[in-house]
Amino acid sequence: MNGAALFKSTQTDADDSFIKEYAPLVKRIAHHLLARLPAIIQAEDLIQAGMIGLIEAARNFDENKGATFITYAGIRIRGAMLDEIRKGDWAPRSVHKNSRKVAQAMREVENLTGKDARDIDVAKTLGISLEEYHQILQDSNSAKIFAFEDLGVNEEALESPTTNPITGPLEGIQREDFKQKLGVEIAKLPEREKLVLALYYDEELNLREVGEVLGVSESRISQIHSQAMLRLKSRLVNWK
Repeated sequence: MNGAALFKSTQTDADDSFIKEYAPLVKRIAHHLLARLPAIIQAEDLIQAGMIGLIEAARNFDENKGATFITYAGIRIRGAMLDEIRKGDWAPRSVHKNSRKVAQAMREVENLTGKDARDIDVAKTLGISLEEYHQILQDSNSAKIFAFEDLGVNEEALESPTTNPITGPLEGIQREDFKQKLGVEIAKLPEREKLVLALYYDEELNLREVGEVLGVSESRISQIHSQAMLRLKSRLVNWK
């Protein structure tokens, strides 16, 4: 075997060893996400995307930035999975259209009353039954991956500067201002919606587990989660 062939063989062995070592991390993240995603998403697709994220993490990792490789790789793997999911939008256009209508109706009700828009008020404004309104919430939640990412919040702190870059100081300030504004609006949410978000995002429970904690069905938690996110979206609509 010549030198080039020997190097290639050694490199391949090293790559195989690296993938075997971190494959469990990729699978663990994939299955953790699956518990919070619509059933249409397949584990194999997430794992394949996650492996690409793992390889990119190995190429871009800089130990001088203070993060461990496991921490950095976890963020890149999860990001790659979410990017793969976002490439395809399985929700019908009507779902997105109805979600926008709900957010607009919430905004109209709250501007008029100065209070949190109730289910029945939003349904009345839309001219639909309460059951139809709850179905829109259910459909909207099933069409989302992580709604906080949709609002502009992500785990960017440890990402490589080549991905999702901040183009200048002003953009960085705007992002921080947005996060502060989002925090203020979350604090203003009705208590049950705020609790659902805390259990789902902070405690990382899935919708079924949140339902068990609160003593209601998974579908009802899905509706509350969707309503909370649409309420936030309606209140942040003028944010630039």
